[in-house]
Amino acid sequence: MKRPRLLAAALAVPLFGALTAVAVPVASAQPALAGPATEFTVLAKDVQSVASAQKAIRDAGGTVLETNSAVGLIKASAPATGFTERVSANRSVFGAAKAQVIGSVPKDGKKAKNNNVEKEGRGTAKGNAAAKKAVGLDPLDDQLWGLKSVRSDLSRTKQPGSKQVKVGIIDTGIDGTHPDIAPNFDAADSRNFVKDIPFDVNGVEVDGPCEFRGCVDPVNHDDGAHGTHVAGTIAAAANGFGVSGVAPNVTLVNIRAGQDSGYFFLQPTVDALTYAGDAGIDVVNMSFYTDPWLYNCTANPADSAAEQAEQRTIIEATQRALNYAHRKGVTMVVALGNQHTDLGAPQPDTTSPDYPANTTHPRQVDNASCLNLPVEGNHTIGVGAFGPSQAKADYSNYGTEQISVSAPGGYFRDGFGTPWFRTVENEILSTYPKNVALAEGNIDEAGNVTPAGVALGVQKATATDGRVGYYQWLQGTSMATPHAAGVAALIVSQYGKKSGAGFGLDPDKVQRVLEGTASKIACPVPRTVDYLDEGRDATFTATCTGDASFNGFYGHGAVDAYAAVTHGSQYLK
Repeated sequence: MKRPRLLAAALAVPLFGALTAVAVPVASAQPALAGPATEFTVLAKDVQSVASAQKAIRDAGGTVLETNSAVGLIKASAPATGFTERVSANRSVFGAAKAQVIGSVPKDGKKAKNNNVEKEGRGTAKGNAAAKKAVGLDPLDDQLWGLKSVRSDLSRTKQPGSKQVKVGIIDTGIDGTHPDIAPNFDAADSRNFVKDIPFDVNGVEVDGPCEFRGCVDPVNHDDGAHGTHVAGTIAAAANGFGVSGVAPNVTLVNIRAGQDSGYFFLQPTVDALTYAGDAGIDVVNMSFYTDPWLYNCTANPADSAAEQAEQRTIIEATQRALNYAHRKGVTMVVALGNQHTDLGAPQPDTTSPDYPANTTHPRQVDNASCLNLPVEGNHTIGVGAFGPSQAKADYSNYGTEQISVSAPGGYFRDGFGTPWFRTVENEILSTYPKNVALAEGNIDEAGNVTPAGVALGVQKATATDGRVGYYQWLQGTSMATPHAAGVAALIVSQYGKKSGAGFGLDPDKVQRVLEGTASKIACPVPRTVDYLDEGRDATFTATCTGDASFNGFYGHGAVDAYAAVTHGSQYLK
């Protein structure tokens, strides 16, 4: 998975009216407003209280910038100090959280790295196997062990996916111009809910210089590469070129909520979820957690009162958005996370808040009152990761409390004692935006793979008409989740029904088929697995609880596309 930064102004869409207002002076009895203009997210007590909450914002000296009426989340601007206390005192307001200082002056700083992808495994390529083209497969598919693991090579002979089925990628964006993405990319329904953040309040680089006027990237652009990799695993076209996805005929929709740097903040993620519901999206892939808190706790004693209120606001707003999307028929497939921890017994949180820079403080985490979102939210399908040997990936979170299914996520250190150990071919190969490959030095200006790119296994494919596509290896629960989302899209394609002018399948039914047709995997023997031989320390040691039908390492089993489209109907009764 990736690690995000903070909030950016969402694009105004017809579904979300962007409202503006003039700040109104307030009584002097309240704390004095001071400091630079800052963005806040304010959550109304309920959706019926939105108008009253907007008035409370104005009365507290703020200006309403945008309102998501589906969940009652309002973006506002106000001076940095005193606003949250004033607005939170109003009974129509559930809570408020500071988002970002507007227009801070850039200083020398170092760009923070995201960690939505488990990057430990970037190493030397073993050497690509000879490309082998089969019916319904693409030239590079022979390297996609994950595609074969979920039996997409078989399922596509019966159900390759329907164009009617729309899969929303809530991520860093999608390179809609990539030759493997373009045939299935829906630009008309795509939206970008974020604005690039060049620097944070401390002058530390976040997204870097804006590439486009207004600091808003087009809907077919991805400067992070994560979203494009996810999209390719789900639905790269089976077009005789490059790679193909698990569901190669479904439609891809970019619903961008992640910054270039990998941060995913509250307002964009909520806007993305409610948009998915309103736009008739069938499945969404969410390979991230909502920043700046790895765990959102209702009243952690290590946090200030303002931080506690912020986390309560994130929890409530996210749950409302998840509930809304579920009611609207969206199946939500979510990465379990890369912290190699049992989510039912979380370890101390040493990474929050991760934005702005240098604000982190250690916290003990109470499982009863702390949530990793969105995976621990309502109606989500949590996905864990395994490697080519089907061993649980060392980095993957686990535990019977949150896992639903498992899927190929890559495991660089799989195959200890064999020539495959510590090779990138143990990871997941998928689509790579040319602009990011160039920026990362993995291709040169002429479009050729550089020695650095060769060492990482970066690949280039050229079609007879001159189209060029690039591909990279990554690992993480971010890579497992799109395998499961692709299978979910095939389930909707196979068993979905017309409903009025739309088409779809109830998300609870999709989940039943996904889990019911998963290939059962028992806990390893012994149940406690260490990764010491693989070079990991004792914190990675994990114990599998449960039985073959359901356990903490694999959930209900490994997703199986062929079983889902051939035997799934029994789980719909």
